[in-house]
Parts: sequence; structure tokens; C-alpha cells
Amino acid sequence: MSLVIISNLSITFLGKNLFHEIGLQVESGDRIGLVGPNGSGKTTLLRLIGGEILPDSGEIKKRKGIRIGYLPQDVHTALSGKVLKSILDSIPGRVRLRDAIMKAEESLKDIQDKDSQLKLAKELAELHQEISYLNRQFPSHEAERILAGLGFQSEDFDIPASSLSEGWRMRTVLGSLLYQRPELLLLDEPTNHLDIPSVHWLDQFLQTYKGAIILISHDKDFLNRQINRIISFEPEGLKNYSGNYDFYLKAREEEKSIRLRQARNQEQKIKEAERFIERFRYKATKARQAQSKIKLINKMELIESYRPQKTIHFSFPAIPRSGREVVAIKGVSKGFNKKIVYTNINLTVLRGERIAIIGPNGAGKTTLLRMIAGEITPDHGEITLGHKATMAYFAQHHHDMLNPRKTIVEEVSLAAPNETIGFARTVCGTFLFSGDDVDKSIGILSGGEKARVSLAKLLVKPGNLMLMDEPTNHLDLISSEILIDSLADYKGTLIFVSHNQSFVNRLATKIWDIQGEEIEEYPGNLNEYYDHLERIAKTSPEDSDKKQSQVVPSRDKKSRKAQKKEAAEKRQLISETLKPIQEKLVVLEERISDLEKRQKELETILSDPGIFADKDKSPSFLNEYREVKEKLRELIARWEFAQDQLESAKRELGI
Repeated sequence: MSLVIISNLSITFLGKNLFHEIGLQVESGDRIGLVGPNGSGKTTLLRLIGGEILPDSGEIKKRKGIRIGYLPQDVHTALSGKVLKSILDSIPGRVRLRDAIMKAEESLKDIQDKDSQLKLAKELAELHQEISYLNRQFPSHEAERILAGLGFQSEDFDIPASSLSEGWRMRTVLGSLLYQRPELLLLDEPTNHLDIPSVHWLDQFLQTYKGAIILISHDKDFLNRQINRIISFEPEGLKNYSGNYDFYLKAREEEKSIRLRQARNQEQKIKEAERFIERFRYKATKARQAQSKIKLINKMELIESYRPQKTIHFSFPAIPRSGREVVAIKGVSKGFNKKIVYTNINLTVLRGERIAIIGPNGAGKTTLLRMIAGEITPDHGEITLGHKATMAYFAQHHHDMLNPRKTIVEEVSLAAPNETIGFARTVCGTFLFSGDDVDKSIGILSGGEKARVSLAKLLVKPGNLMLMDEPTNHLDLISSEILIDSLADYKGTLIFVSHNQSFVNRLATKIWDIQGEEIEEYPGNLNEYYDHLERIAKTSPEDSDKKQSQVVPSRDKKSRKAQKKEAAEKRQLISETLKPIQEKLVVLEERISDLEKRQKELETILSDPGIFADKDKSPSFLNEYREVKEKLRELIARWEFAQDQLESAKRELGI
């Protein structure tokens, strides 16, 4: 049976008829991409399937017992407990079973009656069998792997989830959904709060995901790799296509050609019929034929010409040429609240370069852009713009830089005070603000509309150095691709931060990867950079060191012999520091493994009701089970402490 069947579904939202008697099916193994402009109903469809809202009419049938996981764009879920525990406890039934076991164990201590004790022990054994099965299906190490992939460090696992920022809360909710492995996963812009390393990990994780997926994403590369079917929201209604997004674009072009050809042929037939009628309608011998042609025209269903989606359409105007060196970053250091972000950074940006800044959230990507933009100053060092460099800045907090009391056209006019109001209205029109729309107040606009206003302000005065911080946030896929195409023709210098892999791959000529307090510089786009990292990872440590020295010039001028001696001393220090801890961990892991094996054996024994018929054996097994469990707790705590020691030692050694 299908996972979901939607029949004759209609819904009106904010006075707009989003869906009218639509129908679709979701099958096991489907990987569906939803595409269409903002406001067309993509998110509404996910919310309907997820059960968050109900349709006005029609039916949504779901397979009995199906588990559906829904990740909205904005997470408002109240999270409780620590990060890792909140992920583990998201598995249905785990908390209930754990509480039931704890209650049964406490009750067992107080019961003196042998028969009651054996009855409760039998129930306890069944509960242990259930939770043991659940733990095998959803092991804790898998939750840790997912959290690590989404950018959490091991020390973050014990942070209260409620204290996290919005972006990290979203990662926690996403992690719990991936851990639960629902049969149908609904993802609404899952990469919005992720950094490039986490997007890369999620991309690879989802490619091996066995459940069905319905995905909304403004990242074309990400979408293409994940889906095998497209549901598109077109002017003529909901349409279904097999294949990925690139295949969908080709199919739409073919439909456009066919529709235009059919419309032209029909128009030609009508003209020919009209000429015949005009010539022979009053001639007795041809009157019957003329009447037939009149009826034919009246009955003919006119073929509409292809109706394209309304999209933004713009190109950057000519800009003055800057000097060869556009930005010089010399000896820059920066920190916040005792946390060092950068130490002695030295970088140069040359005319025409397109530099993508990547790195984990919190590494300082936006901080670097804001320092170049002059919004904040370095603690040490300086950043200077080159000869004739003129800057435009699209900030991630662009909505805060707009005046909520001004209208759209007034805000755009501010960026070009010497231009006419007619020019400002024309620019607004290219970003889909036409007619009375231009007189809307900024304060009532959606996130996507505010992003378009900010882009319109860039268009009227782009400068020859453009800084962009997550420019595709709040844009739909089509608008994101149009922005990429426009920036590909931009003749100036571009420095940007983006989690959109398609955006980075199409535009970047250089990568700045923030690592610790330093920046790794690599020529090429994101795919080329990942290929480079994979090649390094596949080589031996010695080859890797050699490769790194070829890619990144050495920062000092030590002789080869001195470098080798220093490397050998470091290896010796690492060995002396880490080896005792690693040996302790091996011993602990072996003892834990033995006890876990014995615990499973005892659970199997105690799950047999027949064991409780022998009143001499069952108490000894129960006592041993309690002792094994207690010892396991102690050893696991010791293992965790040793693991923390190891991680701390590695950090101190810089590995």
C-alpha cells in the first residue's frame, strides 16, 4: 500500500486558494522534491501531510502505523533535557520503558512475598527484553554519530537543549528525526541553519537513507542528489515529473515548445477557417460547409500559450574598475568575551576574485565579512580597501538594516538618491514588486520579500566589491538560481558566505576555510576543495604532510632537517601522553564488552518464565543481574572520564 494517498484536497490560506481538488501518492522509496515560487504552497503541503493542519475538503490517507518525521523551517518545539539524552529519548516508547523498569526495580526491593516477587521479576525481565531490543535497533552511538555530523562536539552532548540558539535547536530536532528513521521524512529547507561542513555530511547521510523523503530546498546541487521525482507548483496547477531537478527543467522546456507549437497550429487553423467563412458564408453551394466551420470554431477549446512562473529578473549594471589589490588584511586578530576568533590573519583579495568563506558555525565567517565591511573593527591589525574599491554589503541581518516604517519604493530610492522615482519603481518591478505592492511598508513583509528588497538596493548601487552573507536565505530555488546566474556575469570582486552548495560551486574561484584561529586558502570551488581533502585523507600520514606542504607554503623558514626533528619530537610527545590513556580505554572497553555480553545472557535467562518455577535459582540470577548492571554503570563512567582525558590531551597537543 502507498505511504500517503491525497485525494480531491482543497485548502484556502489567507484568502488565497492554494489547492483545488489536488491528488497525489507517496510510495515507499520515493524521494520527492517540491519546487515552486515562495507562497505557492510547498510548506503548506508538508504541513498537511505531517498532520499539522487540516484541509478544507478532500482526504489524506496514511498507511496504518506509518511513522512520519517533519522538520519545519522554523523550529518552535520546546526541547527538554540534555542534547544527547533528548535525541535518545525521542525514540517512541524508550522513556516509558525506562520509567517502568525503574519503578519495577524499586518495587522489587520492597516486596517480601516470594510469589509477588517472582511475578514482578518476570514483568521486569519482559521490560528489559523490550528495551534491549529497542536499544539494539536505536543504539546510542548512532545518535552520537549523527550529532557529530551536524556539528556538535562531544562536550556539547551534555548541554541543556533548551539553552541552545535557534540554529542549534534546529540541528537537535533534525538529529532526532534522522535518529528515529521514520518511513517518511518531510524536510523543509533542512540546510538553512547549517554550515557547509554539516550540509556536506547531511548530503551524504540522506543519500543512503532508506525511508521516503519529501524535500524543499533552494540548493539545486543538494536537491539534485537527493530526489528521483519532482512535484512542481505551476500556474496551471500541481504537476508530477520523474527524475531530478535538472530533468524537470528540461521537461518544462519541452512542454513549453510543444504548447507553443500547438497554440500556433490552432491559431493557423482558426485563421484558415475564418477566411473560408468570410469568403463563402453567403454562397449557397458553400454555406453548409461555412456553418460547419463556424460550429467547429465555437466548439474548439483554445490552447493557452505556455505560462511561465513569475520570477525575479535582473543583471548588474556596469561598474567602475578597481585597482588590482581590492582588500588587504594584515595581522588581524579578533576575539569576543575571551574567545579568540582570529590570530594574526594575513590575506589579500585581488580584482575579479570570487571568494567563498566556509567553516563551522561560530568559526567567524560573518565576523570576517563584518570587519571587511567596517561594521566592526579588529582587535589588532588592519583591513584596508584598495584603489578605487567601492563596496556593497548584503548582510545576513539585512532585514535589520531596512527601515520598517518606509515603503518598498522609498527604501530602494534611498540606495540611489540621484535617480528618479520611476527608476526605483522599475527596479522594484524586476524583483516582483509592481503596482500598489511598491507602497507596502517594509514592516509587514515576509522574510523572502525583505530579502528581495535588499537585493534590489544592491542592484541600484552594487559597487565593484560585493560582500554577501547567506544571500539565498529566504529565496526559493528559482530565485536562487537567477541570483547565481546574475552574479556569474558580475564584473566586480565577490566575497561571500553561503551554505548553498550550488551557489558556492557555481561562483567560487577560491575557498577560505576557517580552521581554528587560522584560514586555509585553496584555489577552486567547493567540489574541487572536497576532492583535494579526500585525496589527502587517502594518502599515508607522510604523504599527507608532503602534500600539505605543497599546497600551503610553510609559515617559517626552518630547514628540512629541523622540521623533521620537530615532527619526531612531537610524535614522541603524543605517544608518551596518549598511549597510557589509550591502553586504559582498551582494558575498560574489554571489561565493558564482557559484562554487556553477560547482561544479555542474564536477560535471556530471566525472560524465560520457566526460570521462576525454581525458587532457588531465580533469586541468584536476579542478584547477579543487579550486580552486573551496577558494575557496568561504574565502568562506563570510568570509560567516559578516560575518554574526556584523551580528548583534552589531544586538544592540548593540537591534534
